[in-house]
Amino acid sequence: MDQEIGHRLREIRTRLDMSQRHLARISGVANATISQIEAGRLNPTVSMLKKVLDGIPMSMSEFFADDFELTDRMFFRADELTEIADGGVSYRQVGPNLRNKAIQLLKECYQPGAGTGKHAIRHKGEECGIILSGRLEVTVAEQTAVLRAGDAYYFKSDQPHQFRNPGNEICELITACSPPSF
Repeated sequence: MDQEIGHRLREIRTRLDMSQRHLARISGVANATISQIEAGRLNPTVSMLKKVLDGIPMSMSEFFADDFELTDRMFFRADELTEIADGGVSYRQVGPNLRNKAIQLLKECYQPGAGTGKHAIRHKGEECGIILSGRLEVTVAEQTAVLRAGDAYYFKSDQPHQFRNPGNEICELITACSPPSF
């Protein structure tokens, strides 16, 4: 998926007539890092990709959306959920294109030790989630909690936040973000 992320980023940046240097300057991500992502030599963490996309500006949902989806669908089979992350973290989104939608619903999966990266995430809106299995360390601003199956969280997304699986088993959860800004 590294190649796909890199190809997609280059295509969007080029379509917007934006140089790598300009994107680096406005996103705060090193030009060399953007170059490596576009070449498929670097698999960005969730927080790194979010930071790059904030410079466009574009949500991760829009970045991974299948533009060929023209109709409003109501039902989605498990294998039709749109993957909007890579690596040790999986975000499977209900619906491929969330433009003009009010909610982003995700089934998230964190492999043991995986997380959103060393940089905190910030975006507009509110988000919440409920842990289905495993453990998830959630840090929002200065507060950190390790949540287990059945536990939940809810916060304003403009606060810096990070997620990490501190356990030895996969952590699965269902999350929602409103408006879809991630």
